[in-house]
Amino acid sequence: MKSLLTAIGLVIASTLVVAADSTIENVYVGSADQGKIKSATCSACHGSDGNSGTADFPKLAGQHVSYLVSTLRAYRDGSRENAIMAGLAAVLSEKDIADLSAYYATQTVSGGAVQADLLERGEQLYRFGDIDKGISACAACHGPIGLGLSSAVFPSLKGQWAGYSEVQLRAFRDGLRLNVMMNGVAQNMSDSDIKAVSSYAEGLK
Repeated sequence: MKSLLTAIGLVIASTLVVAADSTIENVYVGSADQGKIKSATCSACHGSDGNSGTADFPKLAGQHVSYLVSTLRAYRDGSRENAIMAGLAAVLSEKDIADLSAYYATQTVSGGAVQADLLERGEQLYRFGDIDKGISACAACHGPIGLGLSSAVFPSLKGQWAGYSEVQLRAFRDGLRLNVMMNGVAQNMSDSDIKAVSSYAEGLK
């Protein structure tokens, strides 16, 4: 039974790959060297190498180019809301976005750790989901070690601050951040579920 939600998640994920690819078409080939230069402003919050110093700001290091491009475009066009990022992204050209994404994708995300008391529940939710609560397994889309899937624009979760992931999952659950798949996954998660799975994802190696 534990594998059922994983299987369902894989089917859903496979149907979204083509649609997701359409969001990253016509992407410039980015220059990591140019991206490093252009990242000076970004480093104030996200760190010089994309490893932010606090969960208030996500780690960008090692994230897929496809996801970074999609996210920066969303901030620029207003489909994803954040007062700080909207202002910064508004002035970015497609080449700027490609360069910044290329730079951060080449960096190595710093490791994290799972809280011992959250390990069992976090692992269950991440690897198998919870069929009784209708929660799909995170691993179905984000992979067994949290690397995500670039072609489907599924982000890497490995090493991401648990605190940041918690905020995003609550936003998905409460309809404050819109994504059909993630709204459905998070809608039946309790605060304790979110805390556990976020901690587990941070500790993935």
